[in-house]
Amino acid sequence: MIATIENIFAYDFLVNAFVACILSGITCGIVGSYIVARRMVFLASGITHASFGGLGIALYAGLNPLLGAVAFASVSSLGIEYASRKGRMREDSAIGIIWSVGMAIGALFMSLRPGYATDLTSYLFGNILLVDRGDVAWLALLTVVIVFGAAIWLRRLMYITFDEEYARSQGLPVAVVAYVMAVVIAITIVLSIKVMGIILLLSLVTLPVVIANTLTKDYRRITLFASIIAVVANVIGFIFSYEYDLPTGSCIIFILVVLLAVVKLLTSLKHRVTTL
Repeated sequence: MIATIENIFAYDFLVNAFVACILSGITCGIVGSYIVARRMVFLASGITHASFGGLGIALYAGLNPLLGAVAFASVSSLGIEYASRKGRMREDSAIGIIWSVGMAIGALFMSLRPGYATDLTSYLFGNILLVDRGDVAWLALLTVVIVFGAAIWLRRLMYITFDEEYARSQGLPVAVVAYVMAVVIAITIVLSIKVMGIILLLSLVTLPVVIANTLTKDYRRITLFASIIAVVANVIGFIFSYEYDLPTGSCIIFILVVLLAVVKLLTSLKHRVTTL
């Protein structure tokens, strides 16, 4: 294990991947807590798949694919939030439409350029070795913003998450916060695509939160524990994938599922002992 870590820090591209694991774990843990608490998992999944449309358009136009994905995902998330809040369309219907249209647009534009199959696999299932210094810099900036925002706004966000009517009565800008968080979710998802891929990314947003929620019901602790769990799973999964030449995203999910099973088992045993 020590030799593996030494080998990782011997190459810049592996260091970039390692740092990306840590940063994406922190951001997905914090944002994932909000997503699960608001029961927005389906929305997050829709945004994740919709971002594929922006990737396809940007690659076809020769632009930065992540910028295209961020733009497409942000517009999609804002559109879904607006449609659901104004009552013009059911949220699940809007998500389903955005989901399918985004994937269709992405597949169409990526099929029009060389290297379609390779690009498709990299973005759908992730390729953490493609993370460069620019990606790490953007992830670092996002992490700082999210951590700072959580430290300042966590209590207010709790009010909005669990009781919007009470939050409005306290003068909190519920709608504005919802729109801002929709964009934050979109950016978090897109910047983590290279780590997990579009297909697998939802697990990194939800599983650490589910594990944390098994350990505690306090929202603050869930946010903290989810971030720690996501970081640990990312790092162990990355090391495991490097050691045995396996897909990083699959290893991370495997670690999270095993951890969830262990936590559930220990919690169940503790409950039985307590009731005896």
